[in-house]
Amino acid sequence: MTNQTLLQQLASNPSCADDYDPNAMSVTQARQYIQQFLSPVQDSETISIKQALGRTLSTSVTSGLNVPGHDNSAMDGFAFRHAEATQPLQIVGTAFAGNPFTGELPAGGCVKIMTGAVIPSGVDTVVMQEHTATEGKMVTVLKIPAQGANIRLTGEDITIGQTVLARGHQIQPADMGLLASLGIAEIQVYRRLKVAFFSTGDELVSVGQPLQAGQIYDSNRYSLWGMLQALGVDVHDLGNVADDPDALEKTLLQAAAEHDVVITSGGVSVGEADFMKQLLAKHGQVLFWKINMKPGRPLAYGKIGQSHYFGLPGNPVSTMVTFYQFVQTALKNLMGSNTFSQPSFKVECVSAIKKAPGRTEFQRGILFKAGEDWKVKTTGEQGSGILSSMSQANCFIVLDDQTSTLAAGTLVEVQPFSGIC
Repeated sequence: MTNQTLLQQLASNPSCADDYDPNAMSVTQARQYIQQFLSPVQDSETISIKQALGRTLSTSVTSGLNVPGHDNSAMDGFAFRHAEATQPLQIVGTAFAGNPFTGELPAGGCVKIMTGAVIPSGVDTVVMQEHTATEGKMVTVLKIPAQGANIRLTGEDITIGQTVLARGHQIQPADMGLLASLGIAEIQVYRRLKVAFFSTGDELVSVGQPLQAGQIYDSNRYSLWGMLQALGVDVHDLGNVADDPDALEKTLLQAAAEHDVVITSGGVSVGEADFMKQLLAKHGQVLFWKINMKPGRPLAYGKIGQSHYFGLPGNPVSTMVTFYQFVQTALKNLMGSNTFSQPSFKVECVSAIKKAPGRTEFQRGILFKAGEDWKVKTTGEQGSGILSSMSQANCFIVLDDQTSTLAAGTLVEVQPFSGIC
């Protein structure tokens, strides 16, 4: 059975797979189901390294150079023959970075050398300047280093033919410098993933418009815009679409036809207008899940034609939590990235935490330094509509489904936003 066939069967008959319960889906199970339906983009393009930040390599990069390209000094000092270290040495010249010493080194001679300078012929050791005493043209080594000390060997960092960046690697600032150091001006990367998103709901109003009774400003589109921009995808904001079947259908189908991924917020919870559910059942293969998590219980995932679809809950915090826990990892996969895992570690929580067992919770927390140790505290009230909790936080406090109320001083798992955002 192909993954596409399984998706179609699950969408039409959820009972066709063992242990598949759309009304009680764990966070781990939902991630696993989404993962098996993903296939990275295959199209690639050539770009300059100045345009490369955040892009994903479609081809591994190998070095055409040795780095260093020659034996060179690791520090300022004197280059000499180790066997002659016990006697005063005569300075016969100076080697600079980019301007090597090319003369002959006589017996009992040494060369004053600067960091990065080519090691002169016949030399086997460098002593740092601080471990010598100089009088005129003569140098005495006060502290004899080991033979070969302070010399960086040819190819010690990178050798010719070595893979320096693997396919699927997302380019960071240090990588741009590394590529330049190898003389590489252009690289092959996967094309940008095209992602469209829109909000649903008659109560939503775009920023800049006056609010009428019962209306609220649409914050989700701006949170989604920021989260998607941070991933480096090609983002298209399709606005807020009213709860009108024709408008929703037109927007959804056009978005799916022109983009790799479509994301909506709102319209997937029990009790909401079911126009979206009807449209998704008509035009795609979409799974509707009740995730055992808080916030963010409702989640939809599937395909509309060749486009991946994610239906996120409408509450602002729920939108962001489900994006970070499910959508972001999926987008990285589709972008061709070979790094999906979100960093996490355990620290002491100085706040008491209220929680009932049965669901995984992603509470908003503030990591802070207390003396030499990192600790965490909650942002306070954790309601799914309290968007300020996400703005104040710099991490998620992750509490599994077995965890209940915790006393202050308990070790908890945290996911720092700097590692997942």
